[in-house]
Amino acid sequence: MVLMNEHIAKQFDVDLGNIRTRVLQLGGLVEHQIVQAMAALDSGDVALADQVIEQDHLVNRSEVELDEACTHIIARRQPTASDLRTVMMVIKTITDLERIGDEAKKIAKKARALHAGDAPFTPRVPLQHAAALALQMLRQALDAFARSDASAAAQIVRQDQEVDAEFKAIMRQLITFMMEDPRTISPALDVLFIAKSIERIGDHAKNLSEYVVYMVRGRDVRHIGLEGIEQEVSG
Repeated sequence: MVLMNEHIAKQFDVDLGNIRTRVLQLGGLVEHQIVQAMAALDSGDVALADQVIEQDHLVNRSEVELDEACTHIIARRQPTASDLRTVMMVIKTITDLERIGDEAKKIAKKARALHAGDAPFTPRVPLQHAAALALQMLRQALDAFARSDASAAAQIVRQDQEVDAEFKAIMRQLITFMMEDPRTISPALDVLFIAKSIERIGDHAKNLSEYVVYMVRGRDVRHIGLEGIEQEVSG
């Protein structure tokens, strides 16, 4: 019986390790989608924007396959409390990664719309800094997931506040443009939607880091604020 239990435990670890690897691969895919979508926005490469949009089905397919794999683990292995917590965290992580992919697709669609005409669109509001911050948050969250590092969560939450501040500054700039020249209203709204997608990517990356804390510490930190998270991970 002991040998049987050890075998089941080892097989669970193998199954969960495979799923974690596939989650990181999905993370790499959505990260690439963000980079490509922002590149399409900057360069006006409509074909590149179309490529991001068309590849969204790969993200969706990965989400479905990983959900099924997690369901099979729960059904076959009947994991104990701590192991079940890990599987549930993975399921939540998959959902947020798929939603990040959706935001990348939205950026690509707006990039295509902005560059569809012959004339360059205005207003040109810098979005790259906010996008770089959100992308850095995603990379750090995936790294924390890979290393089961709860201590990274506080830094990621702090960076999310920077992304939020960037979004508010961009919104103020766009409102000024629209008030000064009504002809900029339509493209300015498209730019605003892109900025909102970037802000949402930061939100999802923050969620990923909070799931890691839940996995490692067993504490749900989604609604306790930065100070509460800092206390949790330092304790």
